[in-house]
Amino acid sequence: MRIEQLEYIAAVTQHGSLRRASERLHISQPALSEAVSKLERELGVTLLDRRRSGSRISRRGRELQQFMVEVLEAVERLRTAAGDQAAGHHVVRVGTVSAATSTLLVPAVRDFRAAHPASTVEVVNTQQAEIHQGLLEGGLDLGLVNVLEGDDPPTDLVHTSLVHGHPVAVLPADHPLAAYAEVTTDQLRAEPFVAMRAGYLMHRFAHRLFGPDMPSVSYTTDGAELGKIMVAEGLGLTVLPDYSVTGDPMERAGLITVRPLAHDSTSVSLALQQRRQQHVPRPVRDLEMALLRHARARARQPTPGPAGDLGTDPVGVASQNP
Repeated sequence: MRIEQLEYIAAVTQHGSLRRASERLHISQPALSEAVSKLERELGVTLLDRRRSGSRISRRGRELQQFMVEVLEAVERLRTAAGDQAAGHHVVRVGTVSAATSTLLVPAVRDFRAAHPASTVEVVNTQQAEIHQGLLEGGLDLGLVNVLEGDDPPTDLVHTSLVHGHPVAVLPADHPLAAYAEVTTDQLRAEPFVAMRAGYLMHRFAHRLFGPDMPSVSYTTDGAELGKIMVAEGLGLTVLPDYSVTGDPMERAGLITVRPLAHDSTSVSLALQQRRQQHVPRPVRDLEMALLRHARARARQPTPGPAGDLGTDPVGVASQNP
């Protein structure tokens, strides 16, 4: 059971329907309905009467309403008493698709730990859809996801672009294709390919890049980190956002390298997402600020080109809070 679920029931009761409650809470109606359904399954009772004309609190829900109100009031008293201070041990849960881990997430976590030595950051590596759902349901506090140019930001979450870049070919540093300034799709097709599993943005991009003539997929994996390890071990090549590879320990150690994709100008961004809420706990805000700070610092640094030259593709921070 999560506080947000009780707040959703209170909102439906106040506004008279799931639709109006979802509009006031700035979340999608299906997400709100699913969160309420999970609470109903957990409690073993039907809290809402769902009809074509709308949803209303059920008779059993009205019987339990006072208990839910008391819980919400107690939570509000706790928040007020705590003020803006994080008392004791706090766990901040971050969902990530394993992008810009070593250059953005790890430095931000290091800063956070210095400011909150009694708190813990729990990093959950998972797919975009699970991050979205976890944020809406309260299981995650922050999410780091990749976004292709042209993708619409979610309307039910606060969405802030952190880092901008381009998909690149990732290959062992001693691979013959490393001698080229850029890599063509035909060259990639001729090599064993490490694909991201369905549900990751780079899976979708690979199908856009290769069209119906996909390379021979030797391995599929979850996220950039395992993909880079497989490339470093010589199991194949892959495509990832440049910000997921440049500055990575394996890239700095000379085990892997990147090359631009010939005739491809696709833009990809790393975005920070979180649910809309009136009170954001201080530790969550501090980790958010650390991520933004390191993203801005990265934006001021020149981007290394494929042959060690300084590139001109800027990295920036832009907020999109629909």
